[in-house]
Amino acid sequence: MNSLKAVLCFTVCALPAWGAAIPSSARTAIPSDIQQVITVDYRSLKNSDTAMALKQQVLPPSLKEFEGQLKSIGINPDKDVDVLSFASYRAGSKGVQVIGAAQGSFSGKAVLKKMRLNKVKPLKYHDNDIYPMSGGMDMTFLDDNTILFADGSALKGALDAKDGYATTLDSNREIADMIGAVESGVVWSVLDQKGTQNMLMSALGDAGKLADFDMVKKHVIGSRYTMTFENGVKFDLDVVTSDSVTAATLSSLVKAGVLYRKMTASPIEKAALENVSVNSDSANLQMHFKTDDKQFESLLHSDLFAAVSK
Repeated sequence: MNSLKAVLCFTVCALPAWGAAIPSSARTAIPSDIQQVITVDYRSLKNSDTAMALKQQVLPPSLKEFEGQLKSIGINPDKDVDVLSFASYRAGSKGVQVIGAAQGSFSGKAVLKKMRLNKVKPLKYHDNDIYPMSGGMDMTFLDDNTILFADGSALKGALDAKDGYATTLDSNREIADMIGAVESGVVWSVLDQKGTQNMLMSALGDAGKLADFDMVKKHVIGSRYTMTFENGVKFDLDVVTSDSVTAATLSSLVKAGVLYRKMTASPIEKAALENVSVNSDSANLQMHFKTDDKQFESLLHSDLFAAVSK
């Protein structure tokens, strides 16, 4: 197993995020069958050169697309957005759907006035006005400074939840409890059981093929992480399981991978692995990674980071 890859995969798969609480009006529009919730705090992002370097290195196409959609309606993410949240949810035969919510200093009235001047007309869905954006996405205002946007099918699924036609995030107690444990942090994300199982399989590599992992993966509930950029980079991940035996077994698998990787790592990777610690605490597997800005920025430009961040 490549344990450095595990740390980076957990970060990259979860989408690097500089977080804040989900905007309250957006939370009611997130359906209950959640795969992942992520929040991006653009205010904190701009205060860290290391965070900006990481964002540029691993910025996924989906985030670039969302930023582009905001610009298409006259909102500058770097200046006008305070919090950008994402949620991916499972919608039966439609597969995984993704919605975004932006909250900031922009004015809904000003945006809508510009749209009217451009003769952009809304479509009604329940009592909501849905406006087209560029690239095939649609948007609606949840309040004067919060936008909900996605493709048509995903947006309607979110509005069904908001308007009481479907269950919402807060009815999913496992996800809601994990969010409650991390949402006050500067950085946070949560991932459901199936998503966490897939993430662990990818991150563990060959170790994920062992019978021990096959035995314990059914007892994984989900995962959550926090990440900060004050005085270096600190990343803390909890994999939440059903019992202490599962957590201890996962901890042993990851520890073995760290030891193996240290024997074959490059100098940059080896230095990073020295800063990885793994343990179990009750029913949680805990992974911690801490490094200074200089070392982390060197890691950003390594061949390994380029490989795992694709």
